[in-house]
Amino acid sequence: MPINTGSFAKALWPGVNAWYGAEYAKYAEEYLKLYEKNTSTRNYEEDVGQSGFGLAVIKEEGSGVSYDTARQGFTTRYRHVTYGLGFIITREMYEDGLYDTYAKKRAENLAFSMRQTKEILGASVYNKATDATQVGGDGVVLLSTAHPNVAGGTWSNRLAVDSDLSEAALEQACIDIADFRDDRGLLIAVKPKMLIIPPELEFEAARILKTVGRVGTDLNDINALKEMSKFPGGVVVNHYLTDADAWFIRTDVKDGMKYFSRRDDEFDTENDFDTENAKFKATFRCSFGWSDARGIYGSPGA
Repeated sequence: MPINTGSFAKALWPGVNAWYGAEYAKYAEEYLKLYEKNTSTRNYEEDVGQSGFGLAVIKEEGSGVSYDTARQGFTTRYRHVTYGLGFIITREMYEDGLYDTYAKKRAENLAFSMRQTKEILGASVYNKATDATQVGGDGVVLLSTAHPNVAGGTWSNRLAVDSDLSEAALEQACIDIADFRDDRGLLIAVKPKMLIIPPELEFEAARILKTVGRVGTDLNDINALKEMSKFPGGVVVNHYLTDADAWFIRTDVKDGMKYFSRRDDEFDTENDFDTENAKFKATFRCSFGWSDARGIYGSPGA
């Protein structure tokens, strides 16, 4: 349905003091903090895991060296999807409107819609972290106590018992992350990078991480999480997370949470020859997901 003189009848007459409802303050881009950003020039991108070698074994005198093997691991495919939106304005509306509220303002609204779409897409991967409808290359959900290894066995990036955000839960998470292993069970150096939470947990996170002493005690204990700077990237509040109890920790593992931009926002305009309507559109193409689940740790809450 084109925007016409009937859609904005008040715009044809003087006396309107303000047009409201389409311009509000906007949050800074949040989805980029949830992912490692990449660009792509292909229809899709694939990340393929690989197994390393196990521990060395005793070589008896005069005997041969034992040989190990490596193999290809799980494959994660990022298929880029195109998103778009547009609007149409009749020539009469464009000509007769007395206020600068049409092409320019609607184009700004369109840009905001593109931004919001990316925010929701980016947060959706986290919102579905335990949803069986969304699985990774290893065939299980993002947060799982049973991520499979190619070489056999499983590992976890989730608390053994789901817990709400607390000092004890974050300490256990840091301990678990420090014990991350590679596909052959060898210890790897992984560290927490940032804590990601919904707005509902912002105040609790501040109490846990920003006080000098331990929260909720009358002892003289230090706040170990703060003293040890366990989250150098700080606390990231994401307003598009839908679970008020869920919390996440991004680690410094490479190829963890990944965002591919195949095509950045593109804005185009065109006038229809027959109707003389002006068409405006915006599109972008991208994909969100994860390759190595060791790049994230979390809990859906108790």
